Amino acid sequence: MRCQRHRGPDESGTWTGGEVVFGFNRLSMIDLEHSHQPLPWGPPETPQRYTLLFNGEIYNYLELRAELTERHGARFVTDGDSETIVAAYHYWGEAAVTRLRGMFAFLIWDTQKQTLFGARDPFGIKPLFYAAGPGGVAFSSEKKSILELAPLLGIKQELDRRSLQHYLTLQYVPEPASLHTAVHRIESGTCFTLVPGEEPVTKRYWQPRFSPTPVRGPADAEALYGRIADVLSDSVRMHMRADVTVGSFLSGGIDSTAIAALAREHNPDLVTFTTGFERQGYSEVDVAAESAAAIGVKHVVRTVSAREMMDALPLIVWYLDDPVADPALVPLWFIAREARKHVKVVLSGEGADELFGGYTIYREPLSLAPFERVPGSLRKFMGRVSAKIPEGTRGKDLLRRGSLSLEDRYYGNARIFRDDQLRGVLRTFDPGTGHRDITAPHYRESVSWDPVTRMQHVDLFTWLRGDILVKADKMTMANSLELRVPFLDPEVFRVAAEVPLEEKITKETTKFALRQAMRRIVPAHVLNRRKLGFPVPIRLWLKDEMYEWARDIVMASQTDALIDKNAVMRLLEEHKAGTLDHSRRIWALLVFMLWHGIFIERRITPVVPEPHYPVKI
Repeated sequence: MRCQRHRGPDESGTWTGGEVVFGFNRLSMIDLEHSHQPLPWGPPETPQRYTLLFNGEIYNYLELRAELTERHGARFVTDGDSETIVAAYHYWGEAAVTRLRGMFAFLIWDTQKQTLFGARDPFGIKPLFYAAGPGGVAFSSEKKSILELAPLLGIKQELDRRSLQHYLTLQYVPEPASLHTAVHRIESGTCFTLVPGEEPVTKRYWQPRFSPTPVRGPADAEALYGRIADVLSDSVRMHMRADVTVGSFLSGGIDSTAIAALAREHNPDLVTFTTGFERQGYSEVDVAAESAAAIGVKHVVRTVSAREMMDALPLIVWYLDDPVADPALVPLWFIAREARKHVKVVLSGEGADELFGGYTIYREPLSLAPFERVPGSLRKFMGRVSAKIPEGTRGKDLLRRGSLSLEDRYYGNARIFRDDQLRGVLRTFDPGTGHRDITAPHYRESVSWDPVTRMQHVDLFTWLRGDILVKADKMTMANSLELRVPFLDPEVFRVAAEVPLEEKITKETTKFALRQAMRRIVPAHVLNRRKLGFPVPIRLWLKDEMYEWARDIVMASQTDALIDKNAVMRLLEEHKAGTLDHSRRIWALLVFMLWHGIFIERRITPVVPEPHYPVKI
């Protein structure tokens, strides 16, 4: 509990019952004076039958409470959302999970049946780690707490080399693995039952299914835009439920601007937050400020320097548990820290790209369409030609990707090291390990869909839950700030799943239907602005301000058995000389080396600040 006090500094509680011990750190949002955890609940005849641990928010708890009371006579002693989960489980069993509209990871111990039931939300917004050994089974919101229990559990703290290879390819460790062999994650959209001494029985209760529906004329199109606007407005309304102040992150893009504009309708005093850098061309601060003025909200800006990023990175890696080589998580940590001075909850726009087709790379099937008509043997020949073209030559990667099938070329938004590049850096490179290990099941599930929808489906299970939601949860909760994501709502997904290809991707833009749906509320200067992906100036900084810092991390790292330092230094020197842009590959290696220094070598011990904030509500 001490390891993750930042996730809940408001109060702590413990409970023990026989073979079970529960501990909880609370960040109170609803029913502040009650709803303490671990939370006991039961029907009138056995009022202490269940004990609950729950991280997250159930946004439709008021509606569920009313239904449970009316149909089953359920009794509640608090005004919060936590009791709703246990009551729903008691009366509806496992099916209760499908009724929850929110973000959650929870455990329920049934003292009568001596079983543990747990679940994680459909998209994987909230994390849940676990490990099992001779000494028992442990679950936690953060891996570092389980590592503290390793001696008690009887598990080894060994690095998973297969997961390391996936990390250097994808820039994150894909679920359900972690970078420690003994620690795993409960997957998004799954629930499980565990009887002490037996293996857990896991079940996938939510399987996203895209079902694009043709739009036949302007009337159909307007009806679609109307459904998108209505369901998103309703989702924001539900996500605003809290007994504390709710703010909103605001960048220069349509996603966060739409969320902030809709939130402003429910809270005229809404405060928005954005971050930028001390580098021209790498900041959306001006656009975000213009948007804030247009929708009429108070706006707070936090600018981040290269020095601040370097100083903060070891602590940020400690908060992460597993390395994520997304540079955008560093400024996110800073703006979350700033926002927590003003509010306790923020809304954000994560998930819009995966649901509505927003990534620029989703347009790739359009540009590569001519290659699909080329005979297979000729495409293979093109791939061999591409391999002989020098790195950095214009057209090399287009030729290479055009020679590959969708399943071979697309494995998410970030592609850090290709196999041919990784062989020279990773000493433990295994040619039998590759991205298809992760993506193949999702491609099989989507074999009859169009290429763009298949890419979205793959991203829901890989990029979204491996990178986007990990950095969102870890960086905000590191600052005891709760982040809510209205796009990632089952009702929003139901509408987004029907959007046909031509309403997602056009020759001019992405997320076409979403842009049309939001045209009445999003300022014109944002509505059709191209996606920037929150650029961080590491390409420039690693040549200048960050060069010596990066070099020192490489030289001090004790990862020689895993990483060829000479190869890493060659990447750094080539990058500094401007020969090739290796910035993302270098950053991935630096983050791993810091992680290794903290969790394996125990050489680096970041100073973790005590949670303390001037604003409590």
